[in-house]
Amino acid sequence: MQRREVIRYIGIASVAGTFPGFSKWAFACSQNHLHKPAAAIPQAATATYKPLFFSDRDFLMVEHLTEIIIPPDDTPGAKDAGVAEFIDFMVANRVPVSSRREIRSTSDAIAAGDEAQNRFLTGLAWINARSHSEFGHEFMDCSADQQKSLLEELAYKAKFKPMTESGRDFFHFVRDYTVVGYYTTKIGLESIGYPGLRIAWPVMPSCPHPNDPEHLHLREPAANHRTSNRTVRGDLRS
Repeated sequence: MQRREVIRYIGIASVAGTFPGFSKWAFACSQNHLHKPAAAIPQAATATYKPLFFSDRDFLMVEHLTEIIIPPDDTPGAKDAGVAEFIDFMVANRVPVSSRREIRSTSDAIAAGDEAQNRFLTGLAWINARSHSEFGHEFMDCSADQQKSLLEELAYKAKFKPMTESGRDFFHFVRDYTVVGYYTTKIGLESIGYPGLRIAWPVMPSCPHPNDPEHLHLREPAANHRTSNRTVRGDLRS
């Protein structure tokens, strides 16, 4: 993933993180709940999430797929991080995370967003159809071993089967959304030891000049200004 793409996703996520409907997913740098006791967290944060784009059944399937892609081990998985909420929000608002087309304009972005919606709906339908033909049940009604077997055929080159190209493409598509959603949460960044989370002010520092907010009356430092400048230049040369 290119650095500029990561920055774009983080920017998108910071906006998405302000959406009051999220019950689990939260952008890593959100300030809403920092330094607040549990009782002070808004009630909406513990409410049941209501999907914006997916049906309830499709949302549960997306949530389950993300959990298979990033399961819990010694750190919480995608479900605990609320990645499905992130995916639903992005898809509902036509924000492409992974696209086949190059985005150079607003119309390109809208077209990519429309494409993402179609790919999710057709991809979920493909997995259900494949699952039904293989095991006689839709994906969510299959056993864990059956689900694992089906997805391994899409994820691992050594296990590819003929006529599964559409499913493979969709699995990689979901994986991209899952990875972006997970690693823009505090849970995800903590799991990789992101150093930016180790530096935090207990309280945002305030301006030391409360009576002069526009800094119109600041005085020169006590030391001779020219001498200070010479000293600084000398230090830089050294």
